Amino acid sequence: MRYLSDIIDGLAFTELQGSADVEISAVVFDSRKVVPGCMFVAVKGTAVDGHDYIEQAVKDGAIAIICEELPAHTAAEADFLMVADSAKALATIAANFYENPSTNLKLVGVTGTNGKTTVATLLYKLFIDMGYKCGLLSTVENQVNGRIIPSTHTTPDPVALNSLLADMVNEGCDYCFMEVSSHAVAQHRIDGLKFSGAIFTNLTHDHLDYHKTFDSYLKAKKAFFDGLPKNAFALTNADDKNGNVMLQNTAAHRKSYGLKNMADYRARIIENQFGGLLLNIDSEEVWFKLVGTFNAYNLLAVYSAAMLLDQDKSKVLVSLSKLTGAEGRFEYIVAPNKVIGIVDYAHTPDAVQNVLSTIHDIRKGNEKVITILGCGGDRDKTKRPVMARTACEWSDKVILTSDNPRTEDPAQIIKEMEEGVDPAFKRHTLSIVDRREAIKTACMLAQPGDIILLAGKGHEKYQEINGVKNHFDDMEELQTRFKDLN
Repeated sequence: MRYLSDIIDGLAFTELQGSADVEISAVVFDSRKVVPGCMFVAVKGTAVDGHDYIEQAVKDGAIAIICEELPAHTAAEADFLMVADSAKALATIAANFYENPSTNLKLVGVTGTNGKTTVATLLYKLFIDMGYKCGLLSTVENQVNGRIIPSTHTTPDPVALNSLLADMVNEGCDYCFMEVSSHAVAQHRIDGLKFSGAIFTNLTHDHLDYHKTFDSYLKAKKAFFDGLPKNAFALTNADDKNGNVMLQNTAAHRKSYGLKNMADYRARIIENQFGGLLLNIDSEEVWFKLVGTFNAYNLLAVYSAAMLLDQDKSKVLVSLSKLTGAEGRFEYIVAPNKVIGIVDYAHTPDAVQNVLSTIHDIRKGNEKVITILGCGGDRDKTKRPVMARTACEWSDKVILTSDNPRTEDPAQIIKEMEEGVDPAFKRHTLSIVDRREAIKTACMLAQPGDIILLAGKGHEKYQEINGVKNHFDDMEELQTRFKDLN
């Protein structure tokens, strides 16, 4: 229980009806979660306006209401506070309700189009291995010092986010490493948090269904860096043209990493094969278990962040060399007949090219590359033909199939992907709506030594069709089919 006066500390409100001297049992913004004695924050969402549920929230026991517009009749049973932006207010309120947990540990955020999950996960694993108590907030899963909590969003809502951070503080965590999505920045989910550092991986075509333009997408990422305090670090990829953009207005200490351009932390690839990477990193040669140029960047970002967090160089490199990446990120298995299967979360044109160029760099001879690719429904449609074209340019054969069609017709999604297939590649391209059948077909076509890339879903254990999440695990499907390849 927290007093209303404490919860609204630092909150700019234009009107208060009632007394701030009441105890609040919980903070909610979903009217279905209202409990007696709680505060209800009426947020205007993309699909639902919380203001429409104020009356019901009061009937169900809410004793404080945060809103942008006062209802025509304010019930005497509740206090009403009017603010300019309920979403921004919710972030401040949630942080206050949970006693500002981000100030009691070192919180490091990772943002960018690709690599967020791997970088955040590796940082978590690294610091756990070095003896620290840590938390992780990621697309794959959330963890509080080893306790796994299922993840529903890349970045949770402010209430869930601060609740998780409070759990970490209560369990004595020293650090939390979290993914920061562009949606989270734009929707003010991270407002009210105190970051010790921020990492920028890269910026490519994605989420234009939400942000509408690339410039808006970039500005959302940049806003994260703009809000950093003076005592934090801002670490960016010097080889990405948008790296310097992130640093333009930040008050934080500016640092960079890179493989090509001048940077504060540098690395060079010596060997790149399916067994791993040999890197010269900060003048030390180290063998890592991860594969590919994109993972060289991820490893360097993690190393750089560890240095900025005042860790011992030798201990960091030794621990980092033992670690594996996040589930569903260039995760591979080998069939009895030596066909290699790779599951990767690549769901943007750039990510597809990254993983296929990595395969191209480490293939030894005439192995064929068969790529199975889908695009999610109810998401950015403009990248569908681009992803298909990219897959065709880097593969010997491509099978276009379903990803998570959600509420869209999967056949129509595939048709839109086909528009990006150049006539020269059409005879090497198949369209199979059923994802399980597409995987089966790829395995039948593969010869000993060939490489099958199963892209798009990675760690996901479901396929979402018309609001229903049906069990579907890409790695599980590959393993089942590989048993028959002798």
